[in-house]
Amino acid sequence: MNPVVAAPMAGGPSTPALVAAVARAGGFGYLAAGYLTADALAAQLAELRQRSEEPFGVNLFLPDPSPRTRRRDRAVAAYARRITGEARAVLVELGDPHPATDPDDGPGLDAKIRVLAADPPDTISVTFALPDADRLAALRATGARLLATVTSPEEARAAADAGFDGLVVQGTDAGGHRGTHAVAVEPNDVDTIDLVRALRPHTALPLVAAGGIADAAGVRRALDAGAEQVQLGTAFLRTDEAGTSATHRDALADPAFSGTTVTRAFTGRAARALTNRFAVEHGPAAPAAYPELHHLTRPVRTAAAKAGDTERLHLWAGVHFRRATDGPAAEVVRALL
Repeated sequence: MNPVVAAPMAGGPSTPALVAAVARAGGFGYLAAGYLTADALAAQLAELRQRSEEPFGVNLFLPDPSPRTRRRDRAVAAYARRITGEARAVLVELGDPHPATDPDDGPGLDAKIRVLAADPPDTISVTFALPDADRLAALRATGARLLATVTSPEEARAAADAGFDGLVVQGTDAGGHRGTHAVAVEPNDVDTIDLVRALRPHTALPLVAAGGIADAAGVRRALDAGAEQVQLGTAFLRTDEAGTSATHRDALADPAFSGTTVTRAFTGRAARALTNRFAVEHGPAAPAAYPELHHLTRPVRTAAAKAGDTERLHLWAGVHFRRATDGPAAEVVRALL
């Protein structure tokens, strides 16, 4: 089995073309259903089926189980006042932190699960939480293999107890959002290899190492630590088939960016990104409020991407972003082996 997995990267980078290219090279890829409506997910599934007959996965974002509170609403409102000038600078209004519909919660999420039941992938992975009993039963009924993203031994035990078929083990070195099972949890600083080593003696479930892996040597270290597969996202961000914005692509290769930081500034969830002005100035003031901050800042980030503005854009990246190369995704897969 080829151990290379192309991670789900919501918001554009993961495309049917990327998943198909990775599959043709012998790897395994994920469509990212996060932020997509059910109709958009169905369209991506149909496109991927036309491009490839190889197995693939779909990743779902799950809603945080903690209740909405007035204190949290006040913190979001204060943050909105703080960043109003950022929106004005790119000639947009801040988004509604509580839109009428959210494709990753309530009826929107349930509609996506129905899409997957009608056209099931080989694997469904979940991120940000574990499903409640009804949604877990609905996911199980699809017949797909079910994987849960975990960032700690406690989350791993909870996923195993819930009956998941495998664990995506995400360490601190991963780019993008940390998959902690509650928004307010401060993510640990354990790297992926150490987390795999810590979990391996305590579970027989297959482990997928996710984060901080950028070359063949990293793949081997993860497999030696006890992982069955390795999941990479940043390594594919600049590939020809990825849907990464031009602004994000250019920033990954720009020597002006020398490192990454973990910040809540853009979405309210801890996430690793290239260190830019927005993260530095607003990160310390950002409340643990996802998806409210995601909805709030989305118009700013969309405008920044279109304008080539790297200082207001969420430039998700893992610690080894410098090793991300352009060219066909198949070449990345071959290099990792």
